[in-house]
Amino acid sequence: MAMNFFKQNLYAVKTLWGLSKSRVIHTAINSAIGYFEWLFGSIFFARYIVHALETDAPLSEIMTFIIVVALVLGVCALYSSYVDMCVNPITGNTVRRGLYARLYAKARNVELRCYEDADFYNKYTMALDDADGRITSTTGTFSGIIAGVIASGVAFYVMFTIDPFSVLFVISPILGNFFFGSIMGKLEAKQYAENTPHNRKAGYVTRVMYLAEFAKEVRMSNIFRLMMRRFDDSVKGNHTVADKFAVRGTLSLWLKNITTFSLVFQGIVIYAAYRAMVTQSIGLAELAILFSAMVTTSWIFIGLFGMISESIKNCVFINYLRGFLEYKEEIPEDQDGLKPAEKIASIEFKNVSFVYKNGHHAIKNCSFTINGGETVAFAGHNGAGKSTLIKLLFRLYDPTEGEIVVNGINIKEYNLKAYRRLFAAAFQDYKIFSMSVRDNVLLEKSASDPEAALKQAGVWEEINALQNGINTTLTKEFDNDGAVLSEGNIQKVVVARAFANPAPVQVYDEPSSALDPIAEYNLYTGIMAASRGHTTLFISHRLSSVADADIVYVMEHGEIIEKGNHRDLMSANGKYAEMYTMQAQSYLADEEVAVA
Repeated sequence: MAMNFFKQNLYAVKTLWGLSKSRVIHTAINSAIGYFEWLFGSIFFARYIVHALETDAPLSEIMTFIIVVALVLGVCALYSSYVDMCVNPITGNTVRRGLYARLYAKARNVELRCYEDADFYNKYTMALDDADGRITSTTGTFSGIIAGVIASGVAFYVMFTIDPFSVLFVISPILGNFFFGSIMGKLEAKQYAENTPHNRKAGYVTRVMYLAEFAKEVRMSNIFRLMMRRFDDSVKGNHTVADKFAVRGTLSLWLKNITTFSLVFQGIVIYAAYRAMVTQSIGLAELAILFSAMVTTSWIFIGLFGMISESIKNCVFINYLRGFLEYKEEIPEDQDGLKPAEKIASIEFKNVSFVYKNGHHAIKNCSFTINGGETVAFAGHNGAGKSTLIKLLFRLYDPTEGEIVVNGINIKEYNLKAYRRLFAAAFQDYKIFSMSVRDNVLLEKSASDPEAALKQAGVWEEINALQNGINTTLTKEFDNDGAVLSEGNIQKVVVARAFANPAPVQVYDEPSSALDPIAEYNLYTGIMAASRGHTTLFISHRLSSVADADIVYVMEHGEIIEKGNHRDLMSANGKYAEMYTMQAQSYLADEEVAVA
């Protein structure tokens, strides 16, 4: 346990040292000065004054000593104020920027599967919870412990030289803080960990209630009641956790307070009175110094072991932080490897299967080849495995079995970032960022033409009509003049992202789900025009949008059950023909209703 305690604290100090050396140095000096002022003022200063008065030292000598001490302590106080008001705020920003940059980079680098693992995600949220404050607090506490140990040794020595038996009074705060305090620290850390899933639920409800994207559903449904039930569940969960730790926590705190305060200070008074009044073995001057030394030493030990208890709690957090930062990714974003050719000759899935962590068999033994320049569609009902195939192609996941080969090379052999640059994608579960339309289209691809992409997506007129045109901020989260587009126009902006990306493989995952049939037709006309010279992949359950594809793969329950072009599949009169006919009848019915 002690070894782990030092390892976690040293990791915190090392991490902070890498972010801000001056913060570590000033923290250590400030801790040392604090204990120096305490010891000197309560023991050595008092001892000198009493001794000077007993020996009739000249008043000038006493006053000179007092002035020098006042100047030294004034400089120490000025330095502490400088650290608190200047050093800590400035270095705090540096630490926050550096630490969260590492955490965010790590969060981006871990594989997508981690975000679907509740245990991992809980630890991730705990790692991010006030990470900069905790890392600086841990370092400050550890510095205080080191300084406190040295100060305790000095105070202990002074007490021993006056009265060897007086040192026995430090046993009680040691027992109270080290034993019962450490128990309390562990209990609080466990309680925090068990509360985290419940706090996440409460946090989710809070986000739903203040984010604009949920406002309509909240007002037009009874979802508020469901949200409140979930919030109440989180509160009940916290109550359950509190009840679980209540008895042990209360008992530990009571024993800690009894052994830390009551036994110490009452014992000191009784012992000092006994020495001075009963045995008369100590004078009033020595009694005053001894009493001051004993009180100071007790408070130092109380503070020291209080910091040890706090540090034990901090170690739990540091363990989460360290575990997250040192996690070895299965598919690291910074994985190096071969540089892929910019021209795509072929994409092959060879007996690929994929099983999610929950045991769901999403893809079952899929094999197919896509030749460079082809337009290929994957069709099927929702949940057939179409989007999972694309996630595997993008290496957001790796196959459970089989392999994916691009240009004759297993995609695991490629430099991951370079490999992903082969693809431009419009995702089904798209997200719009609270940034300008331009930034939402380009996503930092400065060489592209966002205006041309928006025109090709059929949304330029709507964007150009906004107050600031293409520079208008989307959403009102940070800008009261921001634009809130319709779902259909948002989807076109997302498709424009793919148009603005000159990658050799264009992927469109349900790109028209929010569009009416006419808008869908126009969009697909633009997509087909943009796909010339590219390898293009469609994912759709609307079969009217895949009729012009070179080849269509029909999926069901994670398997490819049919393949061929539109004409061949209709002639086969199988699942594709059945689905296409049903959807065509639905479109005709809509048109008849519109005409009527």
